[in-house]
Formats: sequence, structure tokens, C-alpha cells
Amino acid sequence: MQSEPLVYLNGAFVPKSEAKISVFDHGLLYGDGVFEGIRAFDGYVFKLKEHVDRLYQSAACIELEIPMEKERMVEAVTETLRRNDLANAYIRLVVTRGVGDMSVNPAPCKESMVFVITEPVASATFPKDPRVLSTIITSVRRDPVDATTHEIKSLNYMNSVLAVLEANRAKVDYPVMLDHRGFVSEGSTMNIFLVKEGTVITPASSSGILHGITRGRVIKLCNDLKLPVLERDVTPFELFTADEAFFTGTLVGLAALGEVSGKRIGSGRVGPVTRALYDEFRDIVSRPEEGTPIFRAEKIKPVRKR
Repeated sequence: MQSEPLVYLNGAFVPKSEAKISVFDHGLLYGDGVFEGIRAFDGYVFKLKEHVDRLYQSAACIELEIPMEKERMVEAVTETLRRNDLANAYIRLVVTRGVGDMSVNPAPCKESMVFVITEPVASATFPKDPRVLSTIITSVRRDPVDATTHEIKSLNYMNSVLAVLEANRAKVDYPVMLDHRGFVSEGSTMNIFLVKEGTVITPASSSGILHGITRGRVIKLCNDLKLPVLERDVTPFELFTADEAFFTGTLVGLAALGEVSGKRIGSGRVGPVTRALYDEFRDIVSRPEEGTPIFRAEKIKPVRKR
């Protein structure tokens, strides 16, 4: 019987306690690497191919060579889930620059490291009701697009860490970050939307946002539901005076913003548009056509009835 979870590490499956990388790995020394956070629901990995595509795009932007084809990367994720017998899970897929020396120069790093961590998630879907979060607009600005842009999902998350520390001191759930111009960008780990007079609005790429997988699916969902949706610059005033606002992200799905910096957003509860999108998205995530199957034909996991 398997005594502890297995981790995929450069082609091998090793027990969690033995999954180690070198202290000379540039992912540890300099945050030099890329990653994806992914969810599996009812035996299907939600938008796995889209996550893998984004991983390779991020790697290309920092000239990090991934030593395997995308198809093998998809298989590494699903095989890790199979070996841990997980139908519902959170997945962390990481590629680092690999072992080098103490110099910031990545040239001595000859082989990148690839690892996949999977952790069980109790529920096969999101809770019946979305969370309502308290937030602040943090003084920490999102890195500009011509610097350590968060369009690249890199291992350097210090910008987000500093924002979360400020939110912790303010005793709220999450921070909302502005870009260097003062426009609303995103949360520390989530994209942001607001609703005004029936129109759904979300910050554009110009504000340095991560191109969220959940964000993209929610935009498509708005189109499917005939909800007008705009991607454009958003001012703090527009956020404060919105009828509704919500975050989107891999772990949370959709979560309503009840308040921002002490100012109540709309009713301070889950608004009707947020509720409609949440209910639809909650159903979407476990549809087979939205994901990649984990288990082969000889071991099919039951699909949750909708």
C-alpha cells in the first residue's frame, strides 16, 4: 500500500518526503522558473491543455527550455493524479531553470527541473454559495508590463507577497492591486471583474494582468449568457461605485467582493450577475468537454450528476 503521496520529479515518481531539489537551483535562488496552478474535478483536469499552453508561453518569454513536448507534460500531470488515485485535486506544475552556480547568470544551468505536486480536494465542485470577500486597495503596485510582468506566470511572486502582507495587516481577505498608472489591475492571485448597469467589465492587458484561464472562461460564459462584457482600463472610482464586483481564479472559481478599503460594493453581498455566473461556472468545471480525463477506460470515475 502506498504510504505517502507521490510527486513527479523529472520523469520519476518519488514519495513526497523524498521530492527535493538542489539549493543551487535557480528557481529557489532567483525565482527563475514558471508554474501553473490547476484543478481537477470529478476525474477531469479543467482546461489542462490551456494551462500547459500558458506554461510554455511563459517559459518562452524567459528563454527557459522545457525538456519535453506538451503532450508528455499533459501525461505527466494525469499520471501523477492516477498514481495518487485523485479525481478531485489541486495541481501545481512547476518548471525551474535548474541547478547553476551562485551567479544570477542562467548560462550554467544545463538542465531544467520539472515537477508536479497533487493535493486532494474534498469537494467535487465549488461550494453552493460563492464566498464574499473583504479587500483593500494595496499601496503595492502591480509590476509594469515592461518589467517583471505578471503576464508571465513566473516563480517570482514577491510583488503579490508584499500586497498580501499589507492585506493581512489590514485584517481583510485579499488585496486589490493597481497598475503603475493607478488603474485597477487584479488581485494578488486572482483576476477582477465589476458589474455596472448590467455590463460586465474587467481590466485589459494594459494593466499587467495575468491572462487567467478562469477569467477567459468567464468572459466566454458572459458571451454565452448574452451579458455585455468589456475589457478596458478601470479606475478605483468605478470599482467603488460598481453594482457588483468579483474575483476569478483557479482555487476560488468566482468570489464576490463585499467591500474594498472599507467601502461596501453594491449590497455588500452576492449580486445577481455574480450569482448567475457562479452557478453556471460551478456546473461547467466538471463537464468532460471542458477538461482532460485522468483515468483510462479501465477505471472510470463516476461523473457528478448535475
